Amino acid sequence: MSVRTPAIALSLVAASALVLAGCSSASEEPAEAEEAAAADTVTYSWERNVAAEDADPEYETTTVEVPKSPEKIVAFEMATVDTIGALGGEVAGAPIESVPDYLQDALADDAFNAGTLFEADLIEIEAQQPDLIVIGGRSSALYDDLSQIAPTIDLGITGTYLETLERNVTFLGEVLGAEDEAATALADLEAGIDEAKAVTAEAGNGLAVMVSGGELNAMSPSPADGGSSNVRGGLIYDVFGVEPVVEDIASATHGEPVSFEFLLEQDPDTLWVVDRDAATGEAEAGAAAQVLDNDIVKQTSAAQNDKIVYLDPVAWYIVYGGIETTQLLIDDVMQIAE
Repeated sequence: MSVRTPAIALSLVAASALVLAGCSSASEEPAEAEEAAAADTVTYSWERNVAAEDADPEYETTTVEVPKSPEKIVAFEMATVDTIGALGGEVAGAPIESVPDYLQDALADDAFNAGTLFEADLIEIEAQQPDLIVIGGRSSALYDDLSQIAPTIDLGITGTYLETLERNVTFLGEVLGAEDEAATALADLEAGIDEAKAVTAEAGNGLAVMVSGGELNAMSPSPADGGSSNVRGGLIYDVFGVEPVVEDIASATHGEPVSFEFLLEQDPDTLWVVDRDAATGEAEAGAAAQVLDNDIVKQTSAAQNDKIVYLDPVAWYIVYGGIETTQLLIDDVMQIAE
């Protein structure tokens, strides 16, 4: 015996099924949209100083969803220009006059001038409608204005140089879809740094000095809580393992520029020299060599053993970060193996 279901009951069942299916689709669509959005972005967080200009630092965690494969990137941070170019990307806008010659290939053919390292051309940047803006170091204070134009992140140095390098190269590799290239670059740099450290370990002690305006400033290893400038000054010791000629260089110099007599008194085996004036364009290359060309310096062991090493001033003072620049640092240190 068969049972016949009334037509109206079948209609109600069918209608209910359609309603449930509609509800299911409606509930799934936002979830699918969120998943798709997450797949198209990379989350980046950092501690940002939100205090007023003259107030004590006050940090808060800032999180930004960074678009993957951004078509137009503006970078105020030169190490970022470096890494993007090294990973096969290009930068659409930057402080053009501050981009060193060896990083020009990282710029798009029609790259626009985004301002200076300290001041953004907000009108031009907004007109260009970038997908991502990167700041750091000197340009960190630009965040509030730039973040109103496009997603803006700070890739400046936090922690040690090598920690920052690994973080930034890995992150930009993910953003650009160049994860394998990023991993290979980091492995190559690690091998190069290890080789350079093996050379410095056999070279005795050393002293890094910065020459500016005819005066010498001794550089020392970075303190644990040092900022970006401290990291820069301590690169030769912290990254490349050079043994400081004085255990506490900062105390030995009393925080003042050092004299030629100080160099002779401490008599480092190797003297590592950064020509700040050449880096900033205030003097021609070779100005530091002229300053150190005197009878006192000639008496030092470094001079007599031809161990005064002149470092690439732009790489060590202006950029000091990124893939190509780190290789330049390695090449500079390896000069003492020649």
